[in-house]
Amino acid sequence: MHTFQLNVDEFVDNSENYTQAVDLLNNGEIVAFPTETVYGLGAVATNEQAVKKIFAAKGRPSDNPLIVHIGTVEEVSLYTTNISEVAQKCMEAFWPGPLTLVMDVKPNVLAPSVTAGLDTVGIRMPDHPVALELLQTLKKPLAAPSANRSGKPSPTKAEHVFEDLQNIIPCILDGGMTGIGLESTVLDVTLDTPVILRPGGVTKEMLEAVIGPVVEPSLEQQKIESTPKAPGMKYTHYAPDAPVYLIEANKKAIETAIAELKPVHKVALLAPQNFEEIEADYYFSFGNEHDLEQMSASLYDALRSCDKTDATIILATATSKNGVGTAIMNRLEKAAGGKWYSL
Repeated sequence: MHTFQLNVDEFVDNSENYTQAVDLLNNGEIVAFPTETVYGLGAVATNEQAVKKIFAAKGRPSDNPLIVHIGTVEEVSLYTTNISEVAQKCMEAFWPGPLTLVMDVKPNVLAPSVTAGLDTVGIRMPDHPVALELLQTLKKPLAAPSANRSGKPSPTKAEHVFEDLQNIIPCILDGGMTGIGLESTVLDVTLDTPVILRPGGVTKEMLEAVIGPVVEPSLEQQKIESTPKAPGMKYTHYAPDAPVYLIEANKKAIETAIAELKPVHKVALLAPQNFEEIEADYYFSFGNEHDLEQMSASLYDALRSCDKTDATIILATATSKNGVGTAIMNRLEKAAGGKWYSL
């Protein structure tokens, strides 16, 4: 299969490109498109055969549910039931935006593979002009996980999608680099006290300001769940080819670690820009250590850059768990499989 890319520049008429993408989706194909978080790989969420193509293209386990993307708030009631007051408040405050709400699914509407056998579904309205234009032109829901091979860092540029899925999917809508760079926050609103199943751009503090108390379990607590209600809960994600180890953002500790490793390893260092003078074999910047939004936008690109080197080990500096720092550390801990470098 040949993969073609369609550029969707906001300053020109893209109607023909959207029509091509919509025609593919209506014919049961899958299309990659940008959102404000990462690039998604979409299929019409009511078409079981199309949805199965997502799992095949990604090499994704079939028990890992998919998030459904919609173009208008009014569509929520078509696919979910028991829409709570908490859910309504979240939609009013954060949609369109990087918040996925897990709600009770309406029976026999969505393709069975979307929910992976669960009685709930994650649903969101993305805040990106390309995603919204695609959804509103299509007038159908799109099941869309990140547009990468399972286990690899999520794509924040069209070229990342092409690297992973060229000749596997027919079409990529190229809308430039995504903004937030981390997948959406996933919030389970079916419980008495809502639970964050995956941290993201909408933080615990932002949610609590709108709906009151919210539970945010640690990575270890999440592992206790035997059945994932949301993507990213059960399987190792976001990992480049070389093993990743977390390390404190301390120059002396990092220099000591690199000195220990260099006799047998090519070392890649992922760290804020004030660490660039440290003599690793490869260095990739997260940006300003005090700018967590910049760090989240750069994280996956930095992880992917490591795969273009001959690095045999990757050291990634930890960050604070303030605000979106919780989401950044969640992804880093998963990329490292929870491993920290010990001096």
